[in-house]
Amino acid sequence: MFFPSLVLTFCKKLAMKFSRNVGAVLPTHFILQRLRGAKPRLLLGALLTLTSATASLAQSAKSSSATTTKTVTVLLDDTKTYQTIDNFSASDAWACQFVGQWPAAKKEAIADLLFSTEDKAGGQPKGIGLSMWRFNIGAGSTQQGEQSGIRDEWHRAESFMQMDGRYDWTRQAGQVWFLQAAKKRGVKQFLGFLNSPPVQYTITGRAFAESGKTNLAPSNYEPFATFMANVVQGVKKTTGITFDYISPVNEPQWDWSDPKQEGSPFRNEEIAGVTKALNEALTAQQLPTKILLTEAGKINYLFATEDKPNRGEQINAFFNPAAPTYVGNLPRVAPTVAAHSYFTTSPYDKAAAMRQQLAASVAKVDKLTFWQSEYCILGDNAGEINGNKRDLGMDAALYLARVIHMDLAVANAAAWQWWLAISSYDYKDGLIYVDKTKEDGNYQVSKMLWALGNYSRFVRPGAVRVEASLTPNPNTDNQLLVSAYKSGKQLITVVVNSAATSADVQLKLSQKKLGSVRAYSTTATTDLQLSPAVKAGRSLHLAPRSITTLVSDLR
Repeated sequence: MFFPSLVLTFCKKLAMKFSRNVGAVLPTHFILQRLRGAKPRLLLGALLTLTSATASLAQSAKSSSATTTKTVTVLLDDTKTYQTIDNFSASDAWACQFVGQWPAAKKEAIADLLFSTEDKAGGQPKGIGLSMWRFNIGAGSTQQGEQSGIRDEWHRAESFMQMDGRYDWTRQAGQVWFLQAAKKRGVKQFLGFLNSPPVQYTITGRAFAESGKTNLAPSNYEPFATFMANVVQGVKKTTGITFDYISPVNEPQWDWSDPKQEGSPFRNEEIAGVTKALNEALTAQQLPTKILLTEAGKINYLFATEDKPNRGEQINAFFNPAAPTYVGNLPRVAPTVAAHSYFTTSPYDKAAAMRQQLAASVAKVDKLTFWQSEYCILGDNAGEINGNKRDLGMDAALYLARVIHMDLAVANAAAWQWWLAISSYDYKDGLIYVDKTKEDGNYQVSKMLWALGNYSRFVRPGAVRVEASLTPNPNTDNQLLVSAYKSGKQLITVVVNSAATSADVQLKLSQKKLGSVRAYSTTATTDLQLSPAVKAGRSLHLAPRSITTLVSDLR
């Protein structure tokens, strides 16, 4: 049947009204199907009947949803402040050395997803706007090839230093491409990190240890430090990018004796020795780069010994003036302690308690901040989610959002950094997944990318976390989580709804007024999707199993 344009317009408006009132979609074709067969002279009556039926359906749907939709108020107080946010980041480890040499169109698209702060025509962000980029300074296992002992060549890494001690700045070209792509898209902070000292300086002559022993002799602290300073200087001269931070050790608590990747254990006194040498080397070359310590393998090792004597209690070890390994007064040491959130994220109550301990320990040291500097989903997490197998969907994304929330809102992390920006593995370790091919391939975007983006794209460096709470508090199961951040004249509120039911929230700011609210939602079918602005004081609808960022103007 042919429908006049007036009828089509009416049907579209009817569908829009239903969707607006109910929060569900009523397709236009559904309405048209109900009109098929109506004679022209009876069409008006059919439309009126359908309008009444639709209204009844809408009322019924609203009544039904009222029994499942939570309605809570988000109480915000921007006079009660916590940590200042430094950055959100991810690393170039493993895949970027190859993907950085893929065809331009593909690697540019991937770079946009990671770094862009631009919006598409409809207001949806093009990417997640990472504000720092972590560059893996390799130890040279790539040059060793199979002799490196590292079986997977994607886990090997090039070194700028040749075996004769000279430097080749054309190496690590794929990684350098992403470094420059980040800068081109507005990233202003950069960090160089090492998993192992260069193979020229290690005890084993390889980029991994043996029998859990430190793979660097004290006599090589100074050459190792000089190498790191030379890399900072060389990258600066060849790219114009100065590393703001350099991280000389990675997860020093682990043995790193399994030849799966580059790595070396370090004891606290050894870290102190390397740090002192690196401080001198950076100072000698007049480099402003700060040293980041200690990238602990678990957050517990910052405030407790646990199972690693001489590798735990690292806040006290490096930032207590009374400790023999104190380095907190060195001019190039950042007033920051870093750790990884692995193996400490489930169950929720236990994870939150550990983060409360961490926050209390950091607060005891004047002006010290905490960075969560590496995470992906590892292990079985008390049966809640397993790190094995890729998950491009919302299960992994919601779990990740919960971890970010805990680290920011409980541990007071000033930075939050993901492990592999790009992964070729069947594991929950990537924001973007690629074929394991060196010259070209396909890529897939995971919902974990956008879950991180609900924070990184909107909570920019310099934002300050403010008090946020829910009333009535529905969190007997911690399925509705909220945190908020003040950035200039904007207030950014991130709400994680892990429940299978929707929720309605209303923002209420103490002593001040909020302007209209723009919502960006990540769900099974949306990626930071922008919704029409909602006037201040009105409720906002949160979809089931969603992560939503609410951006409000302060008045």
